[in-house]
Amino acid sequence: MSRNTKINVLLLLVVVALAVLPLALGLGDHKEEPFTGSDGEAETAITEIEPDYEPWFSPLYEPPSGEIESALFSLQAALGAGVLAYYFGLRRGRRQGERRARERDSESPAAGAAEESTAERA
Repeated sequence: MSRNTKINVLLLLVVVALAVLPLALGLGDHKEEPFTGSDGEAETAITEIEPDYEPWFSPLYEPPSGEIESALFSLQAALGAGVLAYYFGLRRGRRQGERRARERDSESPAAGAAEESTAERA
C-alpha cells in the first residue's frame, strides 16, 4: 500500500468518525434541536445573556423555510468544494506536465541539441 493510499484511508476514517461519533455517543440528546447550526446556538446564548439585545442588521435574504436554507447552504458548500477541487486538480496537472516535460527532455539529449542548432541557424 503506497503512502498516499494510507493517508487517504486515514483521512476517510477520520471523516467517518467525525460524522458517526456524535450520533453514537448521544451528544446533544438533552437539547430540543440537537444539531442546529452555530447561528441558532449564538442567538440562544445572546438572548440568555442579554434579553433586550437588538441585532445590528438583518439578513439580505431570508429563505421562506428551513429546507430552502439548507439547500442553499449545501449548494454553497458544493460550489466551494468544486472550486477547491478544480484548483488542486489544476496544480497537480501542471506539476505532472512539468515532470513529463523534464523526463522527455532528459531522455533525448540529442534531440535537444538538434533543436538548439536549428534555432541557432534561424
